[in-house]
Amino acid sequence: MMNRIEIEQLLPEVFRRAAVPGEPLAELLEVMARFQTPAETAIERIETYFNPRIAPESFLPMLAAWVDLARLVGGTGTRDPGRDWPLDPGRLRELILAAAELSQWRGTGHGLKRFLEIATGTSGFLLDESGAGGDGTPRPFHLLVKAPASARAQQRLIERILVQEKPAYLTHELVFTEDPASPAGPSPAARDDEPAPKRPDVEGTGGP
Repeated sequence: MMNRIEIEQLLPEVFRRAAVPGEPLAELLEVMARFQTPAETAIERIETYFNPRIAPESFLPMLAAWVDLARLVGGTGTRDPGRDWPLDPGRLRELILAAAELSQWRGTGHGLKRFLEIATGTSGFLLDESGAGGDGTPRPFHLLVKAPASARAQQRLIERILVQEKPAYLTHELVFTEDPASPAGPSPAARDDEPAPKRPDVEGTGGP
């Protein structure tokens, strides 16, 4: 990082003669050196800014915008990831890492389920596009989302994902079900026991 003396050496000789300690120009150079410190510190570890797992939390909204997730975190102007998006920063990191996969499957049942699993860190979501509501009443173009009871505390987050990620022509309904056979387990983003099938040209929201 450049200090005052190094900056001074870049000035013409006539200015260097005036950069006497205690004089205005010398003090101005001290201020310049201090202003550059944050930028130079960031440049020295620039590679960490583009790795979602270790990037500074304040930079996550920018990364999210680059991978088409700005619609969910309030846009590039949002500096606080938790203010507009009710999501733990760790979950947001996992969503950014999975962005390419999620983009490929957007608009499908597989993509919606995958998004919910990664964002909540909970498995066991079921999507029912049979046209029946939670009370059994027929409802055309209706998506019934059954979420595990363990995800109830994240209801606001789930509802926001459904509004943003489901096909626009579908209405949706969210219900929570008890499923003792489906523990939360590890983060779905790290699971490899459910490989994504190849996406066909046309697929309903019910997914594979």
